[in-house]
Amino acid sequence: MQVSQRIGGILGGGSDGWDVFNRARDMIGDGVAVTELTIGEHDIRTAAPILQDMHRAAMAGHTGYAAVPGTNALRDTVAKRVQDRTGVKTTRDNVLITPGGQSALYAAHMVTCDAGDTALYLDPFYATYPGTIRGVSCTPRRIATRAEDAFQPRAADIAAAAEGAKSLLINSPNNPTGVVYSRATLEGIAQVCTDHDLWLISDEVYDTQVWEGEHISPRALPGMAERALVVGSMSKSHAMTGSRCGWIIGPEDVIGDLINLATHTTYGVPGFIQDASVYALEQGTAFEEEIADPFRRRRAIAQRVLAGQNTVSLVPSQGAMYLMLDLRSTGMSGEEFANALLDAHQIATMPGESFGEAAAGHLRVAMTIEDDAFEAALKTLCAFAQTCAQG
Repeated sequence: MQVSQRIGGILGGGSDGWDVFNRARDMIGDGVAVTELTIGEHDIRTAAPILQDMHRAAMAGHTGYAAVPGTNALRDTVAKRVQDRTGVKTTRDNVLITPGGQSALYAAHMVTCDAGDTALYLDPFYATYPGTIRGVSCTPRRIATRAEDAFQPRAADIAAAAEGAKSLLINSPNNPTGVVYSRATLEGIAQVCTDHDLWLISDEVYDTQVWEGEHISPRALPGMAERALVVGSMSKSHAMTGSRCGWIIGPEDVIGDLINLATHTTYGVPGFIQDASVYALEQGTAFEEEIADPFRRRRAIAQRVLAGQNTVSLVPSQGAMYLMLDLRSTGMSGEEFANALLDAHQIATMPGESFGEAAAGHLRVAMTIEDDAFEAALKTLCAFAQTCAQG
């Protein structure tokens, strides 16, 4: 017996990009002390008051089936948050609560694309993007961004790839590059979507982690509210990665269709997690800034360390919990360097190639260990890069 082509083809016949990460985890399993700068997992855990509220809700009996679209309380809270931040009128009818951002990405493609359609995404990309598109039986079409543009997408490149496509997936603040798309970039993207009748799927899970510039949701641009689906999550903004609570914001009729999809797939999110998410969101921006502050600090540490050498270059670090380092001066690919660094110094990073061809010769570093250890690891990485460049 064989599995379906849809499932068997999710990876497109290639690697899932996690080879170095998996090798590092195997080393850890063998008792080797590895410094992990790989995945976007906070080094702090969900704040105790959030967990206490989750416990209160569970003990109060909110452990049965919750409303499939999400509880009214959470949908209202998310809608208010979005409206306050974007100025776009948003009600609970524009909100579907999902089991995390990844579920929302899948659902967004399900509702915008039919089997066999072409769906666009930008390179570099978060590792699951092409697999998500294949998983809904669509054809992924990548659009390369350029290191010389600081990985800001060019509208002309998107337009050149848009013929026959149904959707475009973007992510700002961006994982893996740490780049925040400028207003000019987003206006160009919006124009292409309008000209080519594309759905825009905007992954905004890092919207609270902006170090330079401003986060602009393309849904707020003229004419975009009716063709944009925005993905959000509690994972990054509130250190609630394991709680799996996210959302999609979109036109009311599309949300209605997505509720039908949720009824036949996830059947909603546990009520006690939704209650705790309401509590967390009600703590306001001060709490979100507290969660983001370690990454802001570590970005400053990285800028200081990298300023003291000339082998490793930092892609403009404007947002998210990652740094993208340019290692092309070493003459090595990102994968070669990441493997060599892991072997020589037991420091695990993610090769740029894990996130697409456009990031070849780069390295993604997650700022997810305590400050002193992070600084020491970066200094070791830079010294190792200098040795490789000279060798």
